[in-house]
Amino acid sequence: MPEKLQVGIVGASVSGGGNSWGERAHIPGLKALPDFEIRAVCTAHEETAKASAEAFGAEFAYDDINEMVARDDLDLIVVSVRVPNHRELVMAALAAGKNTFCEWPLGANLAEAEEMSLEARQHGLHTMVGLQARSDPALLYARDLIQQGKIGEVLTANLTVFGAGQVERPSERVWAADRKAGANTLTIAAGHNLDTLCFLLGEFVEVTGRVTTRVKEWRLSDTGGSVKVDAPDSVSFAGSLQSGAEVSVHVVSMPAAQGGVRLTIFGREGTLSVGTAMMTNIGPNLLSLAAPGAAPEDLTIPDSYRLVPEGTPPGPPLNVAQAYARFADAANGSAAQNAGGMFAADFDLAVRRHRLLDAV
Repeated sequence: MPEKLQVGIVGASVSGGGNSWGERAHIPGLKALPDFEIRAVCTAHEETAKASAEAFGAEFAYDDINEMVARDDLDLIVVSVRVPNHRELVMAALAAGKNTFCEWPLGANLAEAEEMSLEARQHGLHTMVGLQARSDPALLYARDLIQQGKIGEVLTANLTVFGAGQVERPSERVWAADRKAGANTLTIAAGHNLDTLCFLLGEFVEVTGRVTTRVKEWRLSDTGGSVKVDAPDSVSFAGSLQSGAEVSVHVVSMPAAQGGVRLTIFGREGTLSVGTAMMTNIGPNLLSLAAPGAAPEDLTIPDSYRLVPEGTPPGPPLNVAQAYARFADAANGSAAQNAGGMFAADFDLAVRRHRLLDAV
């Protein structure tokens, strides 16, 4: 690998007014890392591509993905756009022989994810999917505590995710009302936080659940009209893990005053809790530990689990930067010691997570 990984990013555009995930998370995350350089930017229009490249300090601007991925000096292509467009852009990058990052969900459905994963393996490329909770410092520490037997045998766990759902959206967001678009409470809120659970405790072997849509119509804030919704907003299921542990999960996106995530892991010798006001992939995640019959105590995360430089912005950029740092170690054939071992958030993992969501 070169001294600095040269990155071409698709979807980080200044036209989003600072609201796009690429601009909010990837750009500041990459800029914080000395081993990465944003070399090229690709957006849907020439004028926004040039403006974005200038704003982000990239040398080259494109409005055609095929032109960007044809460059010999790009080591990694990052795809951070709406889910229905993932497949087309990722396949273009893979066909050009480029190591590729794609935001989660990898595809709008399992079949798309399987196709992209197979294409990457056939080309022998390094891939990364945006399940960055696996690189969160607190969760890396929590995983080590569990594996070291701090709470003993894991008996059961409970995961609750309450998102502040909306009943009103602008017209530019109505595409997400369609379940087939692949961006909803099941795929995003459940997908990210279920991956956190699996990262800490292992994979499911059985699930029994319900996936429903309770808010069946959104008002359009800019036109006064409305749109029918079939994207799910309520997910509940019970399941068992490979370890034998029993798990219950409830994920909803409803018009509530506040949201948050709570994962409680009950072991034979203690209880470990993970909590955040956002989602586990964003953090900050807070940990507490309780011995049987005792009050919980907050845990301090050792500095060794932070892999990014001081000054890396908190919030969305932090865990994205952590994931990039671990990806660079994996691409170089080395593991990040004392920080969760070898990075494995690749397209094959994405397929495994899509299959779990289909099972639910």
